[in-house]
Amino acid sequence: MPTQISQYKCPCCTAPLRFDGNADRLECDYCGSSYTVAEMEAMYAQQDAQAEKAFAEAEAAAEQEAVQQQEETAWDASGLSQDWGADGEKLRMLHCPSCGAELITDDTTAATSCPYCGNNTIVPGQFQGALKPDYVLPFKLSKEDAQAALKNHYKKKHFLPKEFSAQNHLEEIKGIYVPFWLFESGADADCTFHATRSHCHREGEYDVTVTEHFRVRRGGSMEFEHVPTDASQKMPDDYMDSLEPYDYSDLKPFSVGYLPGYLADKYDVPPEDCMTRADQRCRATAIEQMRRDVVGYDTVITTGSNVSLQRGKIHYALMPVWTLHTKWQGKDYLFMMNGQTGKMVGDLPVSQGKYWGTFAALTGVFTVAMTVLGVGKWIAMLFMG
Repeated sequence: MPTQISQYKCPCCTAPLRFDGNADRLECDYCGSSYTVAEMEAMYAQQDAQAEKAFAEAEAAAEQEAVQQQEETAWDASGLSQDWGADGEKLRMLHCPSCGAELITDDTTAATSCPYCGNNTIVPGQFQGALKPDYVLPFKLSKEDAQAALKNHYKKKHFLPKEFSAQNHLEEIKGIYVPFWLFESGADADCTFHATRSHCHREGEYDVTVTEHFRVRRGGSMEFEHVPTDASQKMPDDYMDSLEPYDYSDLKPFSVGYLPGYLADKYDVPPEDCMTRADQRCRATAIEQMRRDVVGYDTVITTGSNVSLQRGKIHYALMPVWTLHTKWQGKDYLFMMNGQTGKMVGDLPVSQGKYWGTFAALTGVFTVAMTVLGVGKWIAMLFMG
């Protein structure tokens, strides 16, 4: 439906146009532009047509997405099982009354505190109602490796208080298997991109930059074998995201033989609650893969994407993590290390003296630079008169 116009606006400066009866034109009192009524009517008609086209395309895309979601297969969790067989007799359940963690361990491993909150009261319970993991990624790095990695983590941290690395006390270090859901999926991706390529040349006294614009399309199919989502509410998501990636080629079929000396966290986030995140990770990875295939341009922006997923099986797996609790000046600090790759994450205290000292130094440098630039500008104006 055509837009009802009560006041035309100047295409150059968006100010209201005034009709001049003597000139029979629409005049802009702000920038001096002038247009015939026919020109403005044609311009607004073109805008209406573009808006209607964009609305129709958006509706078509929404309908296509709805059809696509109906056609996509659902995630398959039929392979998950609670059948532990004789292995269940070798295990016991531990419950932390402080944070609610439920931990699984073999009957030879002693546990006196919770690896998440440090609570020293852990209540033993009967082992029951737990899914049996499909896979386990065994620990490759030892407790000594974790301690050495923590010391190395302190290095080159400019704002870290000098006393922290020397005076903080390592309260406890534990190896824990963190529960993950691993999703299998296929994906068909069709993406469009707006790309540019620029080059410069000189014309007389001027440097001219020419920018070419391209509409690029890429499509393809790919398979995802292990799309991970953390299945523990106690494990901070930002920590686990930072500890990735794991090398899934080392996955082993689960066996209780990998548990002695370690704890295993029982999942408390069901696979149904992780499916949306798995979808998002699959789609984002597919689009990024298409984006990487667009080469030879200066800039590339994704303008459209259509990713169809062929969802497959869900597997339950345990991933190795070392948790290290330290204490300094009455405050607890939690660090975690990937038990396979050695990647370390954790929050560190900040020396306020170093922070504000650096800020003051940078402010001083900036002030000096601005002063020099200001003097230079004054001198230039003086000579140019």
